[in-house]
Amino acid sequence: MLYKNRESFPENFLWGASISAYQAEGAWAEENKSPSIIDKYEHPKEVANFEVAADFYHHYKEDIALMAELGLKAFRFSIAWTRILPNGTGEVNQAGVAFYHRVIDECLKYGIAPVVTMYHFDLPYQLEEQGGWLNRQTIAHFLEYAEVLYREYGSKVDHWLTINEQNTMILHPGAIGLPPGGALPSKKELYQMNHHLLLAQAQVFKRFHDLGLNGKIGPAINLTAMYQATAKPEDAIAAHNWETLRGWSFLDVAVRGRYNYLFTKYLKDRDYYPVFEAEDARILKEGKPDYIAINY
Repeated sequence: MLYKNRESFPENFLWGASISAYQAEGAWAEENKSPSIIDKYEHPKEVANFEVAADFYHHYKEDIALMAELGLKAFRFSIAWTRILPNGTGEVNQAGVAFYHRVIDECLKYGIAPVVTMYHFDLPYQLEEQGGWLNRQTIAHFLEYAEVLYREYGSKVDHWLTINEQNTMILHPGAIGLPPGGALPSKKELYQMNHHLLLAQAQVFKRFHDLGLNGKIGPAINLTAMYQATAKPEDAIAAHNWETLRGWSFLDVAVRGRYNYLFTKYLKDRDYYPVFEAEDARILKEGKPDYIAINY
């Protein structure tokens, strides 16, 4: 449709920029930061690693000043779990905590809303050595990490995102690099990891609301509409199936607290259905997001 009159964006619309910790910060081993899985993964030799990246860690003031000069009103960035809890659990690294306080304060100085992503592909490697997301105990560790973030930044941050592009991690596990040795998890293992991620996310949603924090929290999913190649019924079914498996199967659990019907059939048909413990259905129901972030 060609519009005769263009409407302005709402006054509270947030034009912004976005980075993730491992893709931009650099300083991969400074001030007590421990390695994440990204630091240990195998990457193509012709591709730069993430040890320096854009060096945001040392140039965040300049970068945020440039955002202000551009007129941006929001800055989405992820926090590196390994800067906050170098062991993935236990002792808090105050140097890492202080760094993100400085980043958030710099945003607020310019009237830029900080949008915090808790997890962007970079699980602490020490937890990976204990089974990673395949180990159900990682759920408790993620909640512990989230509670540190809430305690430290809850009064400053109004927009929170839990897990970035969970569907990418599960459907395309090699996209962010290969584990040492190059062996990827099996499909059954991936969907058990997915279940644990969903449980962790639900508990983090619930804790956010139980604490009565200001602001909103939600998942960040890589969502794309699927269009059938032809008018043939089988193409329509294929498009619907893939759209469901790629997007709604993840969002239905986050928003409705239950597995999508088609997703459930798919997992059971192929023997990928995860192990549910007695309390899992309740946990998924109790955690509700306030909004959804869609990555394209």
